[in-house]
Amino acid sequence: MIPERIGPYQILEKIGSGGMGNVYLGKESQTGQVAAVKVLSASLARETGFRDRFHREIEAMKKLQNAHIVTLYGSGSEGENYYYSMEYVPGETLMSLLRREKRLPWRRACEIAIDVCQALKAAHDAGIIHRDLKPSNLLVTPEGFVKLTDFGVAQVFASDRLTVTGGIIGTAEYMSPEQAEGKRAGKQSDLYSLGAVMYAMVTGRTPFVGNTAVEVIQKHKFGVFDPPRLYVPDLPQRVNDTICRLLEKDPQKRFPDALVLLRHLEQTVRLEDYVTADETLVPPVGEDAGLGETPSSKPGQSNVAATPSPGPATLMQSLMKAELSEVMQGGILTAFFNNTFVLLALLVLLIAGGIWLARKPNDLESDDSAMASKSEAIRLMQLARHYRKVGDPRKSERILAALSSVLEENDEFSELQTEVQKSLARVRRDLPADNHDRDQMLEFALKRAERLENSGNKLNAIEIWRSIVELYKGDTSAARYVEQAEQALGGTAHAH
Repeated sequence: MIPERIGPYQILEKIGSGGMGNVYLGKESQTGQVAAVKVLSASLARETGFRDRFHREIEAMKKLQNAHIVTLYGSGSEGENYYYSMEYVPGETLMSLLRREKRLPWRRACEIAIDVCQALKAAHDAGIIHRDLKPSNLLVTPEGFVKLTDFGVAQVFASDRLTVTGGIIGTAEYMSPEQAEGKRAGKQSDLYSLGAVMYAMVTGRTPFVGNTAVEVIQKHKFGVFDPPRLYVPDLPQRVNDTICRLLEKDPQKRFPDALVLLRHLEQTVRLEDYVTADETLVPPVGEDAGLGETPSSKPGQSNVAATPSPGPATLMQSLMKAELSEVMQGGILTAFFNNTFVLLALLVLLIAGGIWLARKPNDLESDDSAMASKSEAIRLMQLARHYRKVGDPRKSERILAALSSVLEENDEFSELQTEVQKSLARVRRDLPADNHDRDQMLEFALKRAERLENSGNKLNAIEIWRSIVELYKGDTSAARYVEQAEQALGGTAHAH
C-alpha cells in the first residue's frame, strides 16, 4: 500500500524498491519541489543496525556534491518511518536501457563510463567507496546524462565495517575479486565494477555468468573472462584493452584511480575519432575504386578526380600516426620485434626453414597425417583447458576423464594420453571441496545465527540468514539450508 504522505512530501507514486526499502515520487507541500523519497522498510527500521546503516547512507550523500551524483535534499523520521529525500532524475536506469537495447555502441559506453568516473572521483575524494556499482544504480536522463545513486552499502575510509567480519557486500555479477573474498574494498574495487559495467554495455552480457551467486563469485575470484572483442569484433583494440585492464584480479594492475581512468577514456575516444577522421581522407582502394557514380555524375563519367590523392605530407602524417598507434598499443614484445637486428635474424631463420621444408616433403606429409589423426583429441584437450580457464573445472574434468578412457590402451596415442593424465591431475587439484565441507559450514552458520538470535543480537543473525539465501539460492544441493534460512527470516518478520 502506498502511503499518502511521508514527512513534508505528498506521495504521488512508487518508483522503485530495493533491499533497504522503497522509493516514492513525492511533492513538497509548501515549495512544490518534486523529489524521490526513500523509506526504510518497517521490519528493518526496528533493528538498530539497519537504522545505523540507513543514517550512514544519508551521511555519505551529505558529503557528495557532484553533477553526476544524485543530490540529497533532506531526511527525517515519523514514528517508525525513516526517510530521506533526494533529487528526482527523470529517465531510466542503465539496466533498463540495456534490457531494451541489448548492447550499446562502444563510444556511448565510453561516454557513460566518463560520467561515472566523475562521480567516483568525487566520492573517493570525499573518502567514500560505493561498493555496489552496477547498471541498476546508474540513472540515465533522456538527454543521456548519467547520475550515480544508492550509497546504501558504501564504505567510508577509516570507518568500521558495516558487516560482520568476512561478510560479502555487493552484487555478484559486478563484484571485485577482493570483495568476493570478504576483504575491505578500495577505490580500485569500484573501478573493477565499472569495468564489469563497461563489459556489459559493449557486449550485452556480464564478464561471468553462473547458475548461482556462489558460482559467479568463484569465477570473479579465479575465472578467466572472454575478451570483449570475442563478441564484438569491431570493438577498437584500445577499448578492449581498457576493459580487460579494469577487470584484472590484482587491484594494483588496474588503473590507479578514477581520474586517471577518466583521462585515459577521453584520450581513447579522441584517438579513435582522429583515426576515423583520417581514414575518411584516404581514397577508396579496390577493383571499383573511383569508378562509381555519384548522384551528380553523368553516366560514363569517371569520378577519379572527385577525391584528391594525398600528397607527400599527408602520407607521412598517416604513417607517423600509424606508427604512434602501434607503439602505444605495444609492450616489451612489440619493442623486441621492432629491432632491425632481430628482424634480420628472423629473416635468416625463415630462409633456412624454407630450404629445409623444400628438402623434406615426405617427412612433412607423414607428420601432417599423424597430426590429422590426433586433431580431434587435441581439440577436446583445448576445450577442457578453456573450461578450466573460465572457472568450470568440473566440466573440464569430465571432458578429460572421458578422453582418457577413449585413448586408453592405444599405443598410437600414448604420448597424448600422458598429457591428458597430467592435465586431469591438475584439474582435480583445482576442484573445490566436496559438499560435505560446505554442509558443515552451513550447519555451523545456522546454529550460530540461532545463538545470536537467542542472545538478542538479531541484526547479525539476519545478516547470516540473508547471506545463505543470497549465496545458495538456486543451488538444489543446498536447498534445505536455504529453506531454513528463509523460514528464519520469515519468522523474524512476523515477530515484528
